[in-house]
Amino acid sequence: MESAADFVFGPQPPIEEEPAAPAAAAEPAPVAAAAPDPLGPLAGLAGNWAGRGFNVIWRPHPLQPSGQDRFLELNVTGEQLDFGPALRDIPNRGLLMPNISLAGMHYLQQIADANTNTNQHFEPGMWVTVPPTSNPHEPTTVARLASIPHGTTILLQGTAHTSNGAPSIPNVSIKPFTLGHPAQRIDFPEQDLATATQFRTSGAGLTGITQQMVNNPNTVLRAAPSPQITSTTTLHVSSHDASLPGGGTANIAFLKGTTHSNANTAHVTATFWLETLQADTEPRRLQYSQLVLLNFNGISWPHITVATLHKQN
Repeated sequence: MESAADFVFGPQPPIEEEPAAPAAAAEPAPVAAAAPDPLGPLAGLAGNWAGRGFNVIWRPHPLQPSGQDRFLELNVTGEQLDFGPALRDIPNRGLLMPNISLAGMHYLQQIADANTNTNQHFEPGMWVTVPPTSNPHEPTTVARLASIPHGTTILLQGTAHTSNGAPSIPNVSIKPFTLGHPAQRIDFPEQDLATATQFRTSGAGLTGITQQMVNNPNTVLRAAPSPQITSTTTLHVSSHDASLPGGGTANIAFLKGTTHSNANTAHVTATFWLETLQADTEPRRLQYSQLVLLNFNGISWPHITVATLHKQN
């Protein structure tokens, strides 16, 4: 991924942020401390990552006379995730409050099916840190901006925190549900690998895939070799968070449709765990779990992607 490593924004006129309160004249000047990295919790993402994972997607299928409207695609994946040089002092001018500056890194994510050696996903984007704001009144947050060539863009915003030890990885379900009613989960025959169907990945494509993985894709993360993890930085972002006014998704007309949609990306949530291993001073393992809800034919269909990646350099 090539980019100008020395790119710096040059806003005109220069951005003016709210000045810090001056020290009292009677006090001696304090010894200057090293300025904190404006990337904050995102600093650990820098570099190139690679590894394996698992992808589950209910994709639309041209409607059949039988009413069949879906195909369950399952992929054991190989992934490359590269983060480029940092962008600092990204200017944002304010109207309701003083100006702020963001900082971030752009990335390129490439995912292939490890069984069939076919490319599955290509995603350029950026992660940014957002400083605390007074209007809206929000603490420091992080955001992920991504563009997917199928015709969807996403903006996910959320929080970051660092804690001792390994992450606690929750369960996640691939069961679809009635639009707007997440408690009304639906069982379809394609979810059961013991049930023969032409509407699910088959043959060599199923190599290495178990029923446990299909039932709960996050078990793939828990099954990864467990080195001693001394600390974890958790980045949790969502396209819609009741506590944050930011975030959202946008789809081309083909996906969004008019009265009905072909496959409208309605909601995305993702958690990234940057793990520092024993004897390391920085994160060298990255695990993530992402849930996308695709809406079509009156149902929300989960699309879940997980992976365990290791820092290459």
